[in-house]
Amino acid sequence: MTEHGAHQTNTQRTVQIACRNVWKVFGRNAEGFLRAHHGTPTPEALAGAELVGAVRAASIDVHRGEIFVIMGLSGSGKSTLVRCLSRLIEPTTGEVIFEGRDLLKASERELIEIRRHKMGMVFQHFALLPHQTVLGNVAFPLAIQGIDRATREKRAREIIELVGLKGRELYFPRQLSGGQQQRVGIARSLAVEPEIWFLDEPFSALDPLIRREMQDEFLRLQNMLQKTILFITHDFDEAIRLADRIAIMKDGEIIQVGSPEELVTRPATAYVREFTRDVQRAKVISANSLMIPVAAGANDFAGRVAAGAKIASFAAEIIGAGRSFAVVDRAGAVIGEVAPERVINLLAGRDMAR
Repeated sequence: MTEHGAHQTNTQRTVQIACRNVWKVFGRNAEGFLRAHHGTPTPEALAGAELVGAVRAASIDVHRGEIFVIMGLSGSGKSTLVRCLSRLIEPTTGEVIFEGRDLLKASERELIEIRRHKMGMVFQHFALLPHQTVLGNVAFPLAIQGIDRATREKRAREIIELVGLKGRELYFPRQLSGGQQQRVGIARSLAVEPEIWFLDEPFSALDPLIRREMQDEFLRLQNMLQKTILFITHDFDEAIRLADRIAIMKDGEIIQVGSPEELVTRPATAYVREFTRDVQRAKVISANSLMIPVAAGANDFAGRVAAGAKIASFAAEIIGAGRSFAVVDRAGAVIGEVAPERVINLLAGRDMAR
């Protein structure tokens, strides 16, 4: 369970959008080069041909209603991959499956309709229309759809209230703070009631206090709307607050996909281990990972905690009590116990081994 509260396990979810073996190679005759190398060129071959493999053999499934975060350092390919998924950038090869069809086979007209009606996009730079009011900015994508003025303004006012800007409908962007401008950008992207929502580092230009506020707002909206979200960030603290699952990219490749806890406790490579090294483990690791079997006859517990609860959420209480907490499943049955000593060891950065 992430901080926003995952609603169901991934095995219970429908795949909303997926990509299969997507490559984006920049340079001359990139498609022919990939064919000549049977779709699996080495980095050395790419470099030798003076080509740049911005996205290399990327495959992911994004489930309906989940927040799927894509992470990586600058130049890792995360923004290029998301733009390939919406075909703002044309992939060189591969498949992008949305609602059961390959978007790479859609016509330009079909693609425009899909973007207008089913996709919402928010980028780091707000790109608001300076001569339009908040109401005009939020209603703009509905005007593009040809919706009549009364209907689009009614919908825009509902979304403006949803993002906490009621009373500022007639303000212009220059009259708003950075956080308020970003709320307008979010409202505008939600006006078309998208089925999938792409957000590319939407809060990175904000100062830390406003950024935290916008993360809270984002989680509030997601708990209400249950959108399918692809969210790009380079900030692991932001990722673990928001994500159901995270994909870590390096040099155009997806290195590992997993929950924040899986990435921290079971890194697939030395790169992932280094990438997650400074994460506050108590915010990521759950009672389920830290628990041990209940001793025979033990029932003198100081408290009860859900299996998915993060250690940080009950560390002070269990240490203060000085006695174990029972770990319970969704039905309330005891499935293990967490001892205060194990919590102390985790907080101190010592080995979690039983």
